[in-house]
Amino acid sequence: MLSHKTVSLVPHPDSPPRGIHGVDVRWLETRQGLFVLRWVIKGVDAIAVPAFAGKGRGEALWQTTCGELFLKDRDGAGYREFNFSPSERWAAYRFTGYRDGMADEDIPPPEVSSEGGQHLFVLTALLDASVLQGSELAGLSAVIEEKDGTRSYWAIAHAPGKPDFHNPACFALPLPAPEVA
Repeated sequence: MLSHKTVSLVPHPDSPPRGIHGVDVRWLETRQGLFVLRWVIKGVDAIAVPAFAGKGRGEALWQTTCGELFLKDRDGAGYREFNFSPSERWAAYRFTGYRDGMADEDIPPPEVSSEGGQHLFVLTALLDASVLQGSELAGLSAVIEEKDGTRSYWAIAHAPGKPDFHNPACFALPLPAPEVA
């Protein structure tokens, strides 16, 4: 079980940040069946934070600051995408293959929250750990919009070309095989 891990994201070289100095994602699975992702963004003065929009599903959250999780299915070409916005909106989609067959994914609603401190901005998503079932690889990423309009794309790894978190190269975090009883 991947119980606790911190991963540093790197910005896509074609879309460098101006005032953001780093993005780390902390991954924590709890004994209570919860899964916590926490994006820690260095450069709180530069970040553009979407206004509170009410808890619930949202659309096109990736067009401004948001954290993202991608989970590659253990079997087949399918994967899932999760978006978490500081507006407290979230989205979950299933794909049958690379950018193909997109449909809403039915999951227990996650809790999304954020807060800015003196030096850091923290975006937290609390999910039911069942979302990890059937996955073999994860991709952690973030779209960061700055107050001056600069948009940077952060991921564990990037494929050559334009930023594309759906690219298999971005699914760079192996998940443990399911435990056999």
